[in-house]
Amino acid sequence: MMTCQDAIQVLADYLDGVLAPEVAAALERHLADCAPCRAYLATYRRTRAVGAQAARLEMPDEMRIRLYQFLLERLR
Repeated sequence: MMTCQDAIQVLADYLDGVLAPEVAAALERHLADCAPCRAYLATYRRTRAVGAQAARLEMPDEMRIRLYQFLLERLR
């Protein structure tokens, strides 16, 4: 039987479609009976979508240079 902790650990693979079929089935059974994990999955999906959208944004050159300089100073 899958626990909530087990479910959380496999969500990324589940959403990527690379989870073994028997593990995916166990996760889906767990999700059917666990409202908190369904809510977590919904939030995780939204978070991934926002992250993917943000990754597509282009950083202005000035900001990229300032960030690079800031990081160099902090790493010294």
